[in-house]
Amino acid sequence: MKGLSNKSQTYRSADEETRKTRARYDRVAWLYDAEEYLVERLLFARWRRGLWEQVPLGHGLEIGVGTGKNLSYYPTGSRVTAVDFSPRMLEREKRHVQRLGAQVDLALMDAQHLDYPDATFDWAVATFVFCSVPDPIKGLRELARVVKPDGRIFLLEHMRSGTPLIGPVMDVLNPIAVRLNGANINRRTMKNVNLAGLEVLSVDDLSPGGIFKLISARSGWGGSAGKR
Repeated sequence: MKGLSNKSQTYRSADEETRKTRARYDRVAWLYDAEEYLVERLLFARWRRGLWEQVPLGHGLEIGVGTGKNLSYYPTGSRVTAVDFSPRMLEREKRHVQRLGAQVDLALMDAQHLDYPDATFDWAVATFVFCSVPDPIKGLRELARVVKPDGRIFLLEHMRSGTPLIGPVMDVLNPIAVRLNGANINRRTMKNVNLAGLEVLSVDDLSPGGIFKLISARSGWGGSAGKR
């Protein structure tokens, strides 16, 4: 493991909402894996595996790496850079990497301000991340910027249901969810993906109500897509 990169030790974002979100994840980091243990075993692990089976070889980026739940699925032979903006979550990921002896470049970094040149990565992955990024469109555009124009972006996300009954209930409950763990449950993530200019290649509905989706997209950065 190459450890935490020096250039990412200072935060690029001073936004108040970003600070609040970071503080929430720092607060729950110690309990995060235990809180999600059951749903991880029953659902999320299977969906993660399905995502990573599609990821090609090459130099890839995982944003919002958290405690490292995707670590065991990384493609053999790929170089992976993994970032998170929560120091305490990243410390747990660091211990996970050391325990497995994995080769991963870890960096403390905000998804809204990725400190990498344009078109650096062959692919990028985010799992259950854009529910909590304060400015999700900005984060998605940053992700597209650092991935090569023909590179692939894979998103495993939960979002607001489009059904007339469930969607409004999620709107009502969202402030409670955010206060408890920092994650919005009513994000319109498909709309945000389109607004960010990503070229959607496929969308797999993983649950009733369209709440959980696996999205495959192309960066599209450069040309008309890059003129945002």
